[in-house]
Amino acid sequence: MDLLILGIIVLIFLLINGYVGYVAWRRTKSADDYMVAGRETHPFIMALSYGATFISTAAIVGFGGVAANYGMGILWLVFLNILVGIFIAFIFFGKRTRKMGHNLGALTFPEFLSRRFDSRFIQYFSGAVIFVGMPLYAAVVLVGMARFVETTLQVDYNLALVVMAVIIAAYVIFGGIRGVMYTDALQGSIMFFGMIFLVITIYWMLGGVVDANQALTNLVNVVPANATAAATATGFTGWTSMPSLGSPFWWTLVSSLILGVGIGVISQPQLVVRFMTVKSNKELNRGVLIGGLFIFVMTFGAYVVGALSNVYFFQTSGITAVQAAGGNLDKVIPTFITAAMPLWFTYLFMVALLSAAMSTLSAQFHVQGTAFGRDIYETLIRKTGGSSVMVARIGIVIAVFIAVVLGFLLPSSIVALGTALWFGITAAAFLTVYIAALYWKRATKEGAIAGLVSGALVSFVWLIFGFKKTAGPLGISQALIGQSTIITSVPWPTVDPMVIALPVAVVATIVVSLLTQPPEKEFLDNCFEGVEQEVD
Repeated sequence: MDLLILGIIVLIFLLINGYVGYVAWRRTKSADDYMVAGRETHPFIMALSYGATFISTAAIVGFGGVAANYGMGILWLVFLNILVGIFIAFIFFGKRTRKMGHNLGALTFPEFLSRRFDSRFIQYFSGAVIFVGMPLYAAVVLVGMARFVETTLQVDYNLALVVMAVIIAAYVIFGGIRGVMYTDALQGSIMFFGMIFLVITIYWMLGGVVDANQALTNLVNVVPANATAAATATGFTGWTSMPSLGSPFWWTLVSSLILGVGIGVISQPQLVVRFMTVKSNKELNRGVLIGGLFIFVMTFGAYVVGALSNVYFFQTSGITAVQAAGGNLDKVIPTFITAAMPLWFTYLFMVALLSAAMSTLSAQFHVQGTAFGRDIYETLIRKTGGSSVMVARIGIVIAVFIAVVLGFLLPSSIVALGTALWFGITAAAFLTVYIAALYWKRATKEGAIAGLVSGALVSFVWLIFGFKKTAGPLGISQALIGQSTIITSVPWPTVDPMVIALPVAVVATIVVSLLTQPPEKEFLDNCFEGVEQEVD
């Protein structure tokens, strides 16, 4: 390890980020600036910020490791990332959210839902879900970066975890969302070119696209580490094909990793708020191409490299990538880069990963802070004003502390799973209510509350009692009923909480809305003023 070269690269990167954060701080004068960037963000910055917030070390390190274990089947997530996460999100959700958010004067996602349904409860309950649940997502992003530093640079994992958290917290606390979005655009650009180089390099190393993919297909008899000899029982069919329909492998890959993240992206609070930072729908239209290209390169690249790393390690060591990483999926990409790439690229890719982690974590901490300051504190004391920014900053400090503590406690191979769980929870809790807020005028306050609460509670209950990967380690179900999950027959222990909770939320929202008094026409007219015209 050349400490001089590494130090120079990291110092330049941090200085540039520091300057960008300073510029954002100088332009942050009000709560509107701090929370929605004054609603005048350039489409390039908004789109790159959206993409860089969406794609973090969780995607590169976490899901790259998942691809090394599940193969090319994870590429279906690329399709959903672009179709749902960019096209549908920007065109069908972003435009209405921007205009309606302006009509309602909303500065946060919970506040948007709250004012649309005229319910303070929705605001502080949604804020509580974000503030309590998002630290898991923030923690796994921190873990992803810390694992890369630990593996490639031989730096203590705990030290890497703390130092990165402190750096990110500094510019989020002072710069608000302007600081977040400006640095996101810079970091996203670094991530983009770093991933292109990595994909080209691995295909070149393995003899080209055709030869590399064929070599991966030929490893059909080399099963993943967690499939063992009973590969047919788990559902593994090969590295370039989907697992057997309905098998444990299939349920984990499809329900948790593909659907959980692919659908849950629409209701991510840190992404939704970006729609409210632009001044017109033209910026959103321009952002589709930028965001779509960015998401494609980052997700396709990470998943392909993760899957093809099996070919590299099998040809050089006779083992799979997960075995080379000691069984820890979160170490697959760092282990591959350390083993196969030149030292200078390791340093540059570390900067790319640092960018990925910082862009996502800054958005997460900002959303948690605003949830604490504006959505919980202001709503409960029934007082608005400048104090919410100060309380938001306190919330950010608390959020950073919780994320670091979780980073110390979480088990191995947690990055992708933790990401999928958070995306699934938000889909179950918020997606139905969010869609109803934008498209269903008959939806009532009571129906929205029913959908929000039922989706969130069923998700948490299934995490504790039904989903084996979380219920087992928690041990609550084992202590109460004598078994790790309430249902032990296949496939239920591998079914993601979102698959159970989202239908419950949909039914609750529709049924309760139809059984309660519809909203007043004047109220709806104010909410939807100009929405249909601008979208058309």
